[in-house]
Amino acid sequence: MPTPSTAAEHIQDLGAYVSASPSSFHAVHEAARRLDAAGFTGLDELQPWPEPAAAAGKFYVIRDGALIAWVVPAGAGPTTGFNILGAHTDSPSFKLKPKPTTGKFGWLQAGVEVYGGPLLNSWLDRELQLAGRLVMRDGTQHLTATGPLLRFPQLAIHLDRAVNEGLALDKQQHMNPVFGLGDPAGEDLLGLLADRVAGAEVDPAQIGGYDVVIADTQAPAVFGARGEFFASGRLDNLSATHAGLTALVAHAGTPVPDGAPIAVLAAFDHEEIGSASRSGACGPILEDVLVRISDGLGASASQRRQAFAASFCVSADAGHAVHPNYPERHDPANRPVLNGGPLLKINANQRYATDAAGAALWARLCTDAGIPYQEFVSNNVMPCGSTIGPLTATRLGIRTVDVGVALLSMHSARELCGVEDPHRLAAVTRTFFRTAA
Repeated sequence: MPTPSTAAEHIQDLGAYVSASPSSFHAVHEAARRLDAAGFTGLDELQPWPEPAAAAGKFYVIRDGALIAWVVPAGAGPTTGFNILGAHTDSPSFKLKPKPTTGKFGWLQAGVEVYGGPLLNSWLDRELQLAGRLVMRDGTQHLTATGPLLRFPQLAIHLDRAVNEGLALDKQQHMNPVFGLGDPAGEDLLGLLADRVAGAEVDPAQIGGYDVVIADTQAPAVFGARGEFFASGRLDNLSATHAGLTALVAHAGTPVPDGAPIAVLAAFDHEEIGSASRSGACGPILEDVLVRISDGLGASASQRRQAFAASFCVSADAGHAVHPNYPERHDPANRPVLNGGPLLKINANQRYATDAAGAALWARLCTDAGIPYQEFVSNNVMPCGSTIGPLTATRLGIRTVDVGVALLSMHSARELCGVEDPHRLAAVTRTFFRTAA
């Protein structure tokens, strides 16, 4: 994978990555494909890790919809710290329910459950796909993606004359997408998903379980008076996952300075629903990997704690740009704009993990990378969400700072960022990977 060297190249590559990643499982599969092409070695958690994993090298491991990748520099020892870029692979959407084939009045519909906090109205009247993993009764797994298949049809204005005064969508009654015409008793949505598995014949009767979500199929696009905007689904948070991925590949492809930390990309799943899973930031995946790396470097329990104390995590997740039509929803003094640089996210109640030490490190990294940045803080009457940052800091005791790319329309089926900011986030991440915190 050639490393994008300009903002234009980066944004095109981000679009390609998002298009290849309609689900968290696809996102880690595409990341692994790119890491393989860059000479990384994939490791299996069920097997002993070979001795080279303890020496200079580049590796990754996948757990469900999460991926941890790292580069061990020459000269790393038992107290060498970890510089971690934390992101997540999931996005707000809808997840396929059990007994998914439903319908009435001649319509075929899919039974779905709301996943996270999607902006419901943004999903109406779009061509959508189903994507995710099928797990067979024998434990084998297959990725599936249908391409354009479904639609949440909105009620015509003639049948709801007051719709423009306020659209109310019931998550159970109104968010049932159509995918065809016919009798649901004679249709099998799982059979359709099995047919769309690439490179394998899958018997739908042998599907034991599935994790399948809805994703928008509209291609990402650059637009605006000067081509300054980028619109795409799943920018929250594949924009940060992709930035970390490209930065890690670039870092691995150039000489690493003496005393450099172990560079880590931690792309978690399930952030949009609280991170409480074996592949989420509340789970043990990152600690499991860091402990195994430390063990390979000969660390004692005390030395491992020294390494954690010398470590730093940059939690990278999307943030809010000031909305020109709703300026009152933003802090009056801190109003980030698109293409103004990545955000430093601050919250007095530690919904973001940034403190003064983290802010100072971020300022230094951006200066060293030649990148501008902006500060984000919420309006006091608009409480902010949270990220994997406080979770990582709490679970591992690793110093953490929260940053991200500024968006409009966050949690929409199609979000908006500036074309410069994702490349800038990747550039400062590359500097971070090479800098002892």
